[in-house]
Amino acid sequence: MCLAIPARLVELRPDDQAVVDLGGIRKEISIALVADVQVGDYVIVHVGHAIGTIDPEEAERTLALFAEMARMNEEGSSEPHAVGSVGAEVLP
Repeated sequence: MCLAIPARLVELRPDDQAVVDLGGIRKEISIALVADVQVGDYVIVHVGHAIGTIDPEEAERTLALFAEMARMNEEGSSEPHAVGSVGAEVLP
C-alpha cells in the first residue's frame, strides 16, 4: 500500500526543489512533477516528490483525520491491533 500526504509548500528552491511543512516537520522535496506551484499551496507528497496539488480545505480535513487516527492509536496502544490497522503487527 502506498501513502501520499498533503503538505504545505513553504519555500521554493532551484532545480525543481521545494521545502514543505507537515505539522512542524520540514522536508525538501521535488516539485518537478507539478506545474505552477507557489509558496502556500498544498501538494500531495509521495516518497519525496510532489505528485499533485490539493485544495487547502481538503488538505486541512485530511490532516485533521490523520491527527485523529494518531490520537486514537496512542489512546489504544495497550490494546492489540487488528491486522491491517494503522500501526498493526502481523501476528502468527
